[in-house]
Amino acid sequence: MALGACIIVMNLYYVQPLLHQLRGDFHVSTATAAALMTCTQTGYALGLAFVVPLGDIIPRRKLVVGIFLLAALMIGIGSVITSFSLFVVLAVLIGLTSVGGQVIIPFAADLALEEQRGRVIGKVMTGLLMGVLLSRTFAGLIAEAWGWRAVYVSAAVLLIGMAAVMHFVLPQEPVRSHVRYRTLVMSSWLLITKHRQLQKRAYLGSLLFAANSTLWTPLSFHLAGAPFKYSNAVIGLFGLFGVAGILAANTAGAQADKQRTKVMTVIGASILMVSFAVLGIGQHMLIGLALGIIVMDAGMQTVQITNQSVIYSLMPEARSRINSAYMVCCFSGASIGSYISGVIYSQYGWTGDCWLGGLFGAAIVIPALLWRVPAAKSVSTS
Repeated sequence: MALGACIIVMNLYYVQPLLHQLRGDFHVSTATAAALMTCTQTGYALGLAFVVPLGDIIPRRKLVVGIFLLAALMIGIGSVITSFSLFVVLAVLIGLTSVGGQVIIPFAADLALEEQRGRVIGKVMTGLLMGVLLSRTFAGLIAEAWGWRAVYVSAAVLLIGMAAVMHFVLPQEPVRSHVRYRTLVMSSWLLITKHRQLQKRAYLGSLLFAANSTLWTPLSFHLAGAPFKYSNAVIGLFGLFGVAGILAANTAGAQADKQRTKVMTVIGASILMVSFAVLGIGQHMLIGLALGIIVMDAGMQTVQITNQSVIYSLMPEARSRINSAYMVCCFSGASIGSYISGVIYSQYGWTGDCWLGGLFGAAIVIPALLWRVPAAKSVSTS
């Protein structure tokens, strides 16, 4: 499950270290090129809203395999497109069909024992985080050797191979009760109105992902320009600095099992806010950027795993729909963050984006300090 989440989430981030090259190849502006991330994340949000809830009525092994194959088709088409307008449309479709990891995570939560759920989520999220990190490095290295189109060909091959593996190794589930699709999708949003804790965590998640996009979307432009002037391969390697997020994910999962969700939320959010100060101060130094990325990813994953531990305790029979509603909010925030950060970077440069990220971080820290956050196992809606 962790490996599957790793491979399919990579689709969302291949483009980030390539944005400066795509800008030149398609002859578009910096803000226009950055919009590709916005489109991908918008498509992902649509997939979360309209595809992920199917996990509550369709056997998830069958659903996951189908999603992987569709994602392989979409990303394979991306390797041959020459029109930027068509590439924008395809970016949405790639995001739409890359939601397999968000079906796998609640599946793993269902299989886990109650007292181990936080750690199990942390382990599967470790795979997903490895995909986020490796996607940028993988894309940078492949593009440096064979061009950016080879990245998409390689991704399609990985997805097809993983679909075959998933078909044979994922456990089979019993037939689910029949629910009309429209009712299923609408019920995801009704869950937000019902559960106060889901509302709170969705708010935190949306700002969390907006802050993450504020770092990663303009990073390739910053590293490709003076004083760095790095190649695709070197830009991609910056993704590896986020390995701290993997350690934080497992730590946060273990702490959630001990019902320490409030303190972990406050700690993670505070770390996130501090990271943008580090990124701003060290914007012209390799060590400054590396340290800022390490700190930012650690803070983000601490809050994210804590959020998921809380929301998965609310309604065990509706985890796919709860995950859908939560992650739609997260990637809506990511999409908005990508767009705003692209515009801010084109006008005010890296310093402007660091201020923007700091504002997102402050908007997370303040409520995290003020809200009363119940333990991860609580089913309270107060």
